[in-house]
Amino acid sequence: MKVMIVTDAWRPQVNGVVRTLSTTKREMERMGHVVNILSPLEFRTLPCPTYPDIRLSLLPGKAVAKRILDYAPDALHIATEGPLGLAARRFALQHRLPFTSAYHTRFPEYVQARFGIPLAWTYRFLRWFHAPSRAVMAPTPRVKYDLEAYGFDNVVLWSRGVDLDVFQMQTCKCLDSAPPIFLYVGRVAVEKNIEAFLELDLPGSKWVAGDGPALVGLRTKYPKVNYLGVLDQPALAEVYASASVFVFPSKTDTFGLVLLEAMACGLPVAAYPVTGPIDVLGDVPTDSAGGVMHTDLREACMAALNIPRTAARQHAERFSWHAATEQFVGHLRPSAPSA
Repeated sequence: MKVMIVTDAWRPQVNGVVRTLSTTKREMERMGHVVNILSPLEFRTLPCPTYPDIRLSLLPGKAVAKRILDYAPDALHIATEGPLGLAARRFALQHRLPFTSAYHTRFPEYVQARFGIPLAWTYRFLRWFHAPSRAVMAPTPRVKYDLEAYGFDNVVLWSRGVDLDVFQMQTCKCLDSAPPIFLYVGRVAVEKNIEAFLELDLPGSKWVAGDGPALVGLRTKYPKVNYLGVLDQPALAEVYASASVFVFPSKTDTFGLVLLEAMACGLPVAAYPVTGPIDVLGDVPTDSAGGVMHTDLREACMAALNIPRTAARQHAERFSWHAATEQFVGHLRPSAPSA
């Protein structure tokens, strides 16, 4: 099957959406499908306000229409709600072309955190955007429930996975600081609630790996914290293997791929009991789970120190990218565009 995935989030961005789409493309190609990515790399772009690493395509409508017509996909998937997603949606509706879409991030919560825009306003836009989609793919049952509560139709599950060959247990001491080592990995932005972690009175040392618009401010406010930039996957696996606890302070993520990466490297997780961690760790973590959730993040951090690294790895092994990609392919709606 020839598939086109339209996304406003693509390399060189480093985030969960890009990693999910990249890995899904790889897995689909292993299954014998042909996958074409339509991304901002093909267009003139401008930086997204407050987040310059994200590039927004300028007036892409005609070029998007030509690309879809020239490629003639059997199935069209619109991954994001940005300029490219809007242009592809418009084309699909004009040509009566079935398409699927996905809900990757809690965009309304991010917009509220950055600009104070009410959640209902942004959800109204998203409900309009996804309404014609034959299947709106959500990463977890909890996100599916939330979307349906806001009036979304045709919501289906598309889970996530982890590359267990790259992220694996190993002996590594690349983080040279006082133990225990508490680590955050991910986008450094206000919606990630990183200060909830950095404010904690914890023994040992703290590390932050990643980049984003809040990094400069955090460096200034928390000079005793150790900071790493964006790392490739092998280097990131070494960092996970060197830490004692992975701290996930976000309350707005739909899944949190970094949770799986950390546990695959044997690193226990400390998080709030919210969407994302609940869906990855389970409603009530047991002795065999890979982390601890608590409304008091410090208590979660200290309790996670007692989780065996082998237990964290075993929990991560439950998640397969192959199975997740089979879900994705099963939701596609094959059709051929008409001029």
